[in-house]
Amino acid sequence: MGSKNKLKRFRENETFDIVYQPTREDMIGELPQKGNWRKDVFKNDNPIVLELGCGKGEYTVELAKRFPEKNFIGIDIKGARFWRGAKTAVESGMTNVAFLRTQIELIEYAFASGEVNEIWITFPDPQIKYKRTKHRLTNSEFLKRYKNILAADGVMNLKTDSEFMHGYTLGLLHGEGHEVIYANHHIYKNEGAPAVVTEIQTFYESQYLEQNKPITYIQFRIK
Repeated sequence: MGSKNKLKRFRENETFDIVYQPTREDMIGELPQKGNWRKDVFKNDNPIVLELGCGKGEYTVELAKRFPEKNFIGIDIKGARFWRGAKTAVESGMTNVAFLRTQIELIEYAFASGEVNEIWITFPDPQIKYKRTKHRLTNSEFLKRYKNILAADGVMNLKTDSEFMHGYTLGLLHGEGHEVIYANHHIYKNEGAPAVVTEIQTFYESQYLEQNKPITYIQFRIK
């Protein structure tokens, strides 16, 4: 994507009232939306679902279409990417979608304790190199962050094309005593995956399927 295109998308994001782009200082300070997403942003008392590293925002938007009784927030540091999802949501007049531009490391500054009901992590970078493990979105430190914002019965979903990420996460969950609700190492080959997992596909997922890469899925609760 050219720099002109990026700038154009950044500028258009600023016109969307469903896009929130706080500075790092705003995040670490007192973000006005923290604890108030339902009341101030969505104007309802419905459950809140996050998609972390939402990319183009396709999953966030499609989930929101399927579940109008829930609120969905796509989170990514790259606003030029989620511009597509935000534009679709705005043009469709959707009222249960928002996008937040920030780093996942700062997630606890964006949401109050127990404010979130469900989290999706779709096709994250597996950060295979040992030096990068601190950036792996399902490591112990990230799980602690998620637990701090999730409701007591909150659910996590991991969908990935990385067999490494799938195996690493499953091993960590079992090792730390978390509750694995469902796990499938090839959702399009093995029956039983929830329909929402197979029927919604991201741009990159369709490419992975063309390459015959297995797509994996885990649903779990953090204890």
